[in-house]
Amino acid sequence: MAITKTGFMRGMQCPKMIWLDRHKPQFKIIPPEVQERLDAGNEFGDRAMSMFGPYEEMTIYRPGTLIPDKKAMVANTLKHLEAGTPVICEAAFMNYNNYCAVDILRKTDTGYDIYEVKNTNELKEQFIEDSAFQYYIIDRCQIKIDRIYIVLNSENEDDPYLIEEVTDKVKKLKNWVNENIWRLNRLQYEKDEIDIEPGIQCNEPYECWYYGYCHPAKQEHSEERKLIDEDI
Repeated sequence: MAITKTGFMRGMQCPKMIWLDRHKPQFKIIPPEVQERLDAGNEFGDRAMSMFGPYEEMTIYRPGTLIPDKKAMVANTLKHLEAGTPVICEAAFMNYNNYCAVDILRKTDTGYDIYEVKNTNELKEQFIEDSAFQYYIIDRCQIKIDRIYIVLNSENEDDPYLIEEVTDKVKKLKNWVNENIWRLNRLQYEKDEIDIEPGIQCNEPYECWYYGYCHPAKQEHSEERKLIDEDI
């Protein structure tokens, strides 16, 4: 596998992240509050699959695991594209082993629309960037994409989905993705650890899962402070 959408976005935040993912994954720590947000996002995404009515989901796991079988998902997606399935969820695409899975792919008269689902009511720049990665992969797979949307959580139980079109902004980033996808692919295979000083990228737009690895002194101080507080 070359690089996925998640790997690309993490690498754009800090290339050291994807180097550590490949070479030192044992130091990855996902804070409980972050995992809770991820789980809530997955639940919102699952509900959104039915926003256009009946759909076909492409998710296939490797036998006996909860690890997606990417090649099987790509093959399943191709089958449904050829059959003209109107709504395909977790539609999987691969180009030179670079991979993405689209939350919702909806058939149009001339091609398909992309719907990327986010469990928030705020449209953020990183959503447009990760949609651009998906568009880049799908476009290279010779699938015509008409429009691209971000589906936000309106927090209104009667009308829970706020749909924002981002087509022009996403398509303008195609060259940006092309420039960086191959750069990050090379970086993750570097023999020596990438040397990057800790900075704002450690927390923006998300806290890095290797924060403790790159900030060992702060991590130890935090643990000591916790022990002191528990003793009081």
